[in-house]
Formats: sequence, structure tokens, C-alpha cells
Amino acid sequence: MTARTLAEAAAEAAGCTRCRLAAGRTQVVYGVGAPDADLMFIGEGPGYHEDQQGEPFVGAAGQLLTRMLGRIGLAREDVYICNVIKCRPPGNRDPLPDEIEACTPWLVEQISIVQPRLIVTLGNFATRFVLRTSRGISRLRGQVFRWQGRTVIPTLHPAAVLRGGGEGTRQFELFREDFDLIRRTLEAPPEPAAAPTPSSDASSTQLELF
Repeated sequence: MTARTLAEAAAEAAGCTRCRLAAGRTQVVYGVGAPDADLMFIGEGPGYHEDQQGEPFVGAAGQLLTRMLGRIGLAREDVYICNVIKCRPPGNRDPLPDEIEACTPWLVEQISIVQPRLIVTLGNFATRFVLRTSRGISRLRGQVFRWQGRTVIPTLHPAAVLRGGGEGTRQFELFREDFDLIRRTLEAPPEPAAAPTPSSDASSTQLELF
């Protein structure tokens, strides 16, 4: 059977009622960007502005992300941007395990359709979810991981960089270093596919592609 397009998947997701978050959202924030992007960014979930506009990373954190993309010669239209959770949790709280489980198939399908060569996880939540680890972003950022035939680079969430003071701070310098690593990774020849190495601290929620 022919795989459906991102537009077709997004149209179905727009009416999703798989978990309690559907009751409080303004709209589903599915994802945005190139449908065949080599680079995919995965964040945690939509905030207030994203919930209002229906697009991920449109507030101050999104503006910083756009600036950093420009530094490495890319625009938002060149990449694909999404979140683990497609609906805003009340008060921007952390998503609950059953909400994550309900939303995971949407993310799995996004990755399957886009087929990115490089996935960049933004912040603790997305990084722990994708890599199935309990280690924090400060220990994982700046490294390159192989996952299900793809490359994963964890980095700081742009909102955390802004909360830490933004440009001129140590956090900003680390964020910039990670984007330089992203650029170098994209410029390098693709690595041959390899079987993923199971994490020794795997969480109960697993992201599997079939």
C-alpha cells in the first residue's frame, strides 16, 4: 500500500481525540517544513503561541531556532520541525505517559514519511524520549548517536537558552557549537545503516519504526 503524504496525515491528526489533551487545545500542532528534509527537529510539545497558530516553534524560541538555522545556511523551509506531543498540555506541564503513548504513532509516521538522515532532539524531554535514556541533555548534547539507521544529535532547547540569558552566555555558545556539528554532519557522506544499540536505561515508552 502506498504511504500517505504528510498533508494527509496532518488532516487526520487535526481531529485526533486519542487523549485528554484534545479537550483543551485550540488546534493540533502537527509539524511544518520540507516533506523530504534531510534534517528533522523534534521538540517536546506546543506552547501557547504554537497552539494559537498551529505551527511549532513560532515564539521567541522559534525565532532563535530560525536564526541558528540561518547561521548554517538553512531556512525553516529546508528542514522539518515537529514535537513529540501535538497538543498543548494545560499550563505547559510535562506530557503524561498515556498522552505520550497516544501521540507516538503520529511522530513515528512523520519520521517514516520524511525519512530524515539527521534528527536533532531539542531539550531533555525529546532527547530522553527518542534515545530512551534517563541521562540529561547537559551530558548528551554535542554528541552523535546512531539510532535505527539514522543519526541523532541532542542539543539544548532554544527556550532554555533564552531563559539562561541568550546570546553571550555559555549556554548560547554550546548551542552554537551544536549547530556547527549539525552542519558538519549534514556535509559529511551518509554513514551505512547499522543496527541500533539498546540503551541500558531504556524507558517504558519506546519509539519504534516499522
